Amino acid sequence: MASIPAPPPEPQDDPAAYAGLDAAEAERLARERGWSPVRSLPPGAIITMEYRVGRLNFEVEGGRVRRAWKG
Repeated sequence: MASIPAPPPEPQDDPAAYAGLDAAEAERLARERGWSPVRSLPPGAIITMEYRVGRLNFEVEGGRVRRAWKG
């Protein structure tokens, strides 16, 4: 039986550091630092709750990141 592959390590990056940044700049920076995918969402968006290793989520309002979180 084949072994289950281990997920790649997540970037060693603090999601809170993206708060307040311009959304396009934050997405570019996140991809540069190894996050894939990067998901931008409006406040209150309905999303699935599964955790995806390596994904960074942004809550964006008025073109700025309000908060960011892994998964």
